[in-house]
Amino acid sequence: MSGIAAKLQHSREKAQGIGTNSHAVKYLNQDYEALRNSCLERGQLFEDECFEPLASSLGFNELGPHSSKVRGITWMRPTELCHNPKFIVENAARTDICQGALGDCWLLAAIASLTLNKQVLSRVVPHDQSFDESYAGIFHFEFWQFGDWVDVVVDDRLPTRDGKLLFVHSEEGSEFWSALLEKAYAKLNGCYEALSGGSTTEGFEDFTGGIAERHELSNPDPHLFKIIKKALDRGSLLGCSIDITSAADSEAVTHRKLVKGHAYSVTGADQVEYRGRMEELIRIRNPWGQVEWNGAWSDNSSEWRYVSSDDRQRLANRSEDGEFWMSFSDFLRQYSRLEICNLTPDALTGDEYKKWAESEFEDTWRRGVSAGGCRNYPDSFWMNPQFVIKLDEVDDDDDGDEGCTFIVGLMQKDKRRRRKMGEDMETIGFAIYELPEEYSGQRQVHLKKNFFLYNCSAARSETFINLREVCSRFCLPPGEYLIIPSTFQPNKNADFYMRVFSEKEADFQEIDDPVDCHVEQINIDEDDISDRFKRLFGQLAGHDVEISMFELQRILNRVVTKRDDIKTNGFSMATCRNMVNLLDKDGSGKLGLVEFKILWTKIEKFLDLYRERDVDRSGCMSSSEMRTAVEAAGFSLNNSLHQIIVARYSEPDLTIDFDNFVSCLVRLESLFSESLSTHLFIYFFFLHQCSCIHHMVFWFCFLLQQTPSRPWTMMRTVR
Repeated sequence: MSGIAAKLQHSREKAQGIGTNSHAVKYLNQDYEALRNSCLERGQLFEDECFEPLASSLGFNELGPHSSKVRGITWMRPTELCHNPKFIVENAARTDICQGALGDCWLLAAIASLTLNKQVLSRVVPHDQSFDESYAGIFHFEFWQFGDWVDVVVDDRLPTRDGKLLFVHSEEGSEFWSALLEKAYAKLNGCYEALSGGSTTEGFEDFTGGIAERHELSNPDPHLFKIIKKALDRGSLLGCSIDITSAADSEAVTHRKLVKGHAYSVTGADQVEYRGRMEELIRIRNPWGQVEWNGAWSDNSSEWRYVSSDDRQRLANRSEDGEFWMSFSDFLRQYSRLEICNLTPDALTGDEYKKWAESEFEDTWRRGVSAGGCRNYPDSFWMNPQFVIKLDEVDDDDDGDEGCTFIVGLMQKDKRRRRKMGEDMETIGFAIYELPEEYSGQRQVHLKKNFFLYNCSAARSETFINLREVCSRFCLPPGEYLIIPSTFQPNKNADFYMRVFSEKEADFQEIDDPVDCHVEQINIDEDDISDRFKRLFGQLAGHDVEISMFELQRILNRVVTKRDDIKTNGFSMATCRNMVNLLDKDGSGKLGLVEFKILWTKIEKFLDLYRERDVDRSGCMSSSEMRTAVEAAGFSLNNSLHQIIVARYSEPDLTIDFDNFVSCLVRLESLFSESLSTHLFIYFFFLHQCSCIHHMVFWFCFLLQQTPSRPWTMMRTVR
């Protein structure tokens, strides 16, 4: 339940503008201005107690406290490393980023691309910082994290060995913005080692808030060069890499001076006339600041002699700075993958930019409730969260294709930060279905198992993969489409963040079942009761001719223990009390003849329903069987309420026995009964309006008699 409360509170803060780049969330509640002013008043340099110069800040395994790799490391301030340190010399440039002893070239390639767009760079690296005026040993940077901009404060004590920076550093040696940026990002993710290994797209997105897509160059889009040029014109960030086939290949240099398993930045795309034909060229940068391509169109290649002097002067570069040109055809042959980060509308100003329309949602996969796995698991796939996108307008495209282009990005949250705790990425993906006309415009209808059994997907993510994000570009005819995000296997707990970037405005909404009750009322008169049942009641009720909760518990447990087709631990006193309260119309705390007959009829229906939905005849219900049974009993509940049910009534293996099944249905009927209908309405009203969200959530937990508790790069094939 704490997860639901946090989600509601976060939505409220977003509505107030908290989390934008201009109103960033203060990471760990550290306020840069307040801390800097305090240090200046005291005449002391800032020392960050939240990220101290200890081995634990370096790493947990290869850079862990007992690793030989951390021996001889000391933390020093830039003022101790050189005579006249600078935060940024003139303007940040690609040559400011040189890789150190950390395997985070993916991050450095993203930083290098960041320097090509000064407007985007200023959102991450506030430039009003220096080692001169008002220096207090404190700096801050802003990163995008799953929909929010976060302001991260660091001191300037940096890990060194033999008086030199251990990790990222500038080529010139006295410029420190990139090293401090790396430290702030390491703090955000728990330690420096957490940055080892990754995809350039991750860095792209955390520096821009944009959405990144991957292109496999072995099977390129026929319009890829055009896509690259348009992306660069829009200020997008681009990176590329060469796959490795073994650990020995990692950062191995080919005979053409390209580095395998290394992240490069794409910094330009152009065309020149070469020997009577147009040649497409790509400009690439190695974040090492050296080791350059030596093939065609490299710095000193002969091809430059056969282009115009204007083109040669405009494009040719003869310095060993890590940046080089190559032909687009060589690019496709030599590199394995291209990654493009498309920027959010708020990251771009000016009419010269064409901007995407953006929609976003945060949600969760939870065991037994909304973690249904991929389509290989038809019994549970339908339980995943469901979203609808409505595409009305086709693209403005020169190619004449009548379609709507959009990009879907599905991201799992906080997994890099939890690496030191042994957590790893889940394998994730999504499927897209065309919504039939009968569901058009409906937003309170969570589609069930049969829909997915008899309908094929219209599109899907290219693969299920254990990366932070899966992203794909689509072009589909106008219409309404259902997007189903999932983990590959069911019952994997994870929080996710999903976005859609569309060329034209598109309506994007989460859909879920409404909360309602259609339980058939049982109306019985005393005349309808058989003489046999009356005699039985007389024997059970005793001298007061009524059945108390204690007597009811003995009766029910005596009956269910004789059955071998259901599993039960026996009815608890709390469940029996709820049964009595549900049917006790005169307030006596006991059940009379008619009341007991109605209850007995309900329990018989519950038993038939339980056995019918227990498909595998195990004697108990799975969480997915429980969900359909609750609906068959006449209750329509949303995902949040199903989550409460599973948390309260299921066993650790997510099974529900008969007594818990009955207890749940009785409790639900009580909530929807006349005496509580007003309170239930208030609950759902407060779901959107209440300022004290945590109190509201815990109040509903109390109604369900739940003790609140915390709810919650391998490729897979989907059949």
